[in-house]
Formats: sequence, structure tokens, C-alpha cells
Amino acid sequence: MPLPKSASRKKMHHRHINCEGYLRDDGLWDIEAQMRDTRTYDCGYDEDHRGGVIRAGEPVHEMWLRLTIDLDFVIQDAEASSDHTPFRVCTQAAVEMKALVGLQIGQGWMRQVRARIGTNKSCTHLIDLLGPIAATAYQTLHAALEERESRRLVKQKPMILDTCIALASDGDVVRKRWPEYYQKGKI
Repeated sequence: MPLPKSASRKKMHHRHINCEGYLRDDGLWDIEAQMRDTRTYDCGYDEDHRGGVIRAGEPVHEMWLRLTIDLDFVIQDAEASSDHTPFRVCTQAAVEMKALVGLQIGQGWMRQVRARIGTNKSCTHLIDLLGPIAATAYQTLHAALEERESRRLVKQKPMILDTCIALASDGDVVRKRWPEYYQKGKI
């Protein structure tokens, strides 16, 4: 259901984020995100970069980020590219994403990201892509995770429990689908 009709307005900015997940032939997983910002008006930035003006409709930002992960969500490789930026120096932030190698996507991982990649060397927009990448990673690996779990002799609590209202340990979904992990009145 779409949002209710809004007040009269004029579009100023558009941010498009696209995420895709891939199973590689080597058994690893590539999770890719692309972000593009455009504006409906000309805007001035760095006079030494892009002529000092970014025209309406041209990308202010266009950035790409790929994390290669294993089935345990451990980052094996990280690649980034900043094709369009408002300042020339912005493109240097892409190389900093290599510092993510070895981190595990999961609880507390953004705190680890910020510990490894300082704000004075990174790009807010590349860091912002890590949230959608994490969600896309889980959705991409979901079937493989369920298959792996079905083969285990000792079952583990699904890591998705207690991540949203539908999957709360004291909710009906968990009670019906994972009764062994249901905890009445937990939260």
C-alpha cells in the first residue's frame, strides 16, 4: 500500500540504492551495492573538480561496493569504486574499504567497521551502503543457511530471531516455526 497523498511539493533530490547478491562458482558470495544521488538543480562544489558545478540530473554521487563473504558472513574481500563525487579527494575513500576484510557481518559489526575505518579517511556514503548490503547478504544466503542447518545434528538458534517484530522470541511466528526457541514474555 503506498503512502497517503502528501502536501504539494517539489522534488529536490533522488537517492537510488540497488543491491544484488550472487553465489560464486568458488562457493563464496558477492554482495554488491550501488548508490546514485541526483538533484533537480545545479549545485556548486569543488572548483577544481567537475568544473565546479554539478548540473541538475547529473550524479552528485555514484558509488559501488562489493563484499565477498563466506557462509558465516565473514568478509573475504572488499572492493569499492566512486565514479562520481562532489570533491576529487572523495575517490580515495574507496581503498579504505579493504579494511573490512576479516570482519563478520552480524551483531555489532558496524561498531567494528567504525573502529577499522576512521571517519577522516572514509566516505559516509560507502559506509551507509553497509546496512543495505548486510540485509541483502542475509536474504541472499537464506536458503543456503537453512540447508546447512537442516544437515546439522545439533541445531543452532537462528541468528535472525529477535531482529524484528515478526521474529521476536515471544511472538507467534517463533512459537509456530521455531517452538524450541519460543520464550513467552521474553521481550
